[in-house]
Amino acid sequence: MILSKAQYDEIVKFITVLSCSRQSLEKLKLRFPSQSQCTLLSIFSQEYQKWMKRTHANHHTPEAMETYYQRYHSRVMENSSAPVLLELANEVDLSPALMARIVLERFLQDQESVSVSKVVINSMLRDTSLIPDRTLANQVFQCTLNDCCYGPLVDCIKHSIGHEHEVLLREKLLEHQLAFLEEDQLRDKGYDKTPDFILEVPVAVEGHIIHWIESKASFGDESSHRAYLQEQFWSYWNRGIFLNLCHWNEYSEFCTKNLVIWPWISYLLVWIY
Repeated sequence: MILSKAQYDEIVKFITVLSCSRQSLEKLKLRFPSQSQCTLLSIFSQEYQKWMKRTHANHHTPEAMETYYQRYHSRVMENSSAPVLLELANEVDLSPALMARIVLERFLQDQESVSVSKVVINSMLRDTSLIPDRTLANQVFQCTLNDCCYGPLVDCIKHSIGHEHEVLLREKLLEHQLAFLEEDQLRDKGYDKTPDFILEVPVAVEGHIIHWIESKASFGDESSHRAYLQEQFWSYWNRGIFLNLCHWNEYSEFCTKNLVIWPWISYLLVWIY
């Protein structure tokens, strides 16, 4: 389904006043009941990540990190059972998972027995039982559960959804007896840029010869579409190869130029050139 620019802009405008929480998603669904939950979640996640990238530097100065840690430490001393990190993240408009990372990193700097590295921090965020302080471990776990845009739990969900849709697309290709190579097979053959599927025998779709198919389980907004073009799709075009982009969720009007719909699949495929 195509989302008009007016509809998309209205959703984005409403998102700007929301915090990064599951409660905000409920408000979003109530405000736009005609839109699918997947579409709203995808747009919400994209817009919140844009905001976090714009404000990232402000939260990661040594002064800001020390302030957040001291505020966490003083509040947790008063009430260790309160969701201190969650409340602090909401106060400064920061993703709970990113706040948890900042405070955890600062905490580890005081621990002589633990080296502070990205590998160690990531492993503790994925498995909070590795954090030596039980109170902080619980606080970090709460942030992971309540963050709908960042963190190891969200990463796992995104990976699972993406894999699920690739499996669905593969089943459709098999159902219609189309010969193809998958991403892993393409890597084994030495391809540096690997879409999800390459058709061994190209097919004609509305007068276009299609060689490749790329599956995207996210909303197709303008900025992400431009990024895909720069990072992936133009390299296919430079090889003289055409592809179809499969957006399983909705996408904006920007992505609809030369739209191609395959009759045997109930999802929209966008012609890229």
